[in-house]
Amino acid sequence: MEKLAFYLFAAILLFAATMVITVRNPVRAALFLVLAFFTSAAIWLMLEAEFLAISLVLVYVGAVLVLFLFVVMMLDIDLTPMKEGFTRYLPLGIVIAALIVVEMIAVLGVHQFGLEQVPAPSVDANAGGNTRRLGLLLYTVYVYPFEIAAVILTVAIVAAITLTLRPHHRKLQDPGQQVRVRREDRVRLVSMPVASRDEESQ
Repeated sequence: MEKLAFYLFAAILLFAATMVITVRNPVRAALFLVLAFFTSAAIWLMLEAEFLAISLVLVYVGAVLVLFLFVVMMLDIDLTPMKEGFTRYLPLGIVIAALIVVEMIAVLGVHQFGLEQVPAPSVDANAGGNTRRLGLLLYTVYVYPFEIAAVILTVAIVAAITLTLRPHHRKLQDPGQQVRVRREDRVRLVSMPVASRDEESQ
């Protein structure tokens, strides 16, 4: 049953990845990429790597791809040049795809990642799963590198916000002044005399 589920998820993953690079509509490509990510997360769950699986779903599907879909659907993309370039670069794309497949088979072959070299993970009901073991390592053995990385990321976020708030890059607004605005401050009525047809013709 486990092998059947693995081959089913692997077939769905290959189909979704193929559709990502062959479909011409960017929105459909992003949706097929969502399917590929969910299927990869299911395979990682079968390998008892639940932390990686939930991180893939939350980070990539929940944030990156939603942002990508928002940008693609908000932009008015002309698909005609994309269709023209697809047939032009199709032979080169097939050659590159074939080289990538050969390299992946050579590196990720059965002789290096078979069950003899990489046995199946042992199931320990009392261990609490992969997430608990990862958390214990992260907050005991690697607690100082983890804290240093958190401080560096915080400093990077503060520096990025500071760079965007420089005086020549920002436009300040006063909400109190916007609330106190009056009609006379924005609209000016100009009274002009009405001209007759004879005066207009002259």
